[in-house]
Amino acid sequence: MSNILWSDIERLLISNGAEIVEGRGSRIRIALNGVRAVFHRPHPRKETDKGSVISMRRFLTEAGVEP
Repeated sequence: MSNILWSDIERLLISNGAEIVEGRGSRIRIALNGVRAVFHRPHPRKETDKGSVISMRRFLTEAGVEP
């Protein structure tokens, strides 16, 4: 488990211009700079697991977002 809140990740995405669309259950569809991905919001906890953090980092890199 990481200590990164999913709500912080969503705010980061929105601040970079991402479009977030609700899917079924905990799924969300994200589009950013022509790159699309589907993620699951963590539940019941609010913190994001390490695997999702790694996947999000990969998604942001592919979308051209740099640190």
